[in-house]
Amino acid sequence: MPERRKITRRTFSYYMRLMNEGTGELVGHLADISTGGFKMESLKPIPLEVDFRFRIELTSEVADVPFMVFGARSKWCQRDPIDYSIYDVGFQITHMSPSDVEVFTRMFEKYGAKSNKGSDQDYLWR
Repeated sequence: MPERRKITRRTFSYYMRLMNEGTGELVGHLADISTGGFKMESLKPIPLEVDFRFRIELTSEVADVPFMVFGARSKWCQRDPIDYSIYDVGFQITHMSPSDVEVFTRMFEKYGAKSNKGSDQDYLWR
């Protein structure tokens, strides 16, 4: 299947946990971040087209609040090609407050490492 991403994305270079806001359960860790979505690494497969409310703890380098809560929808899930014990899961952001959009953008700029391919221009989540 051809990839269709059109949004700049970057590998995430900082370990940040994504928690289920309702249950407090660890869902996964950020692996890749873009301005419209992210890739998460999870120990469990995630069903497709499911809406989540995530809580992510923030650093003082990107925000003056300890965490933010936002909505995202799972778009794809596959085993990691290197470590088959991990699932790579793509999410599209569905709801984020304007102030959290600013924080997310700072996270993208601060912790998003540019691709080794010479460009960080990529495509919308599959």
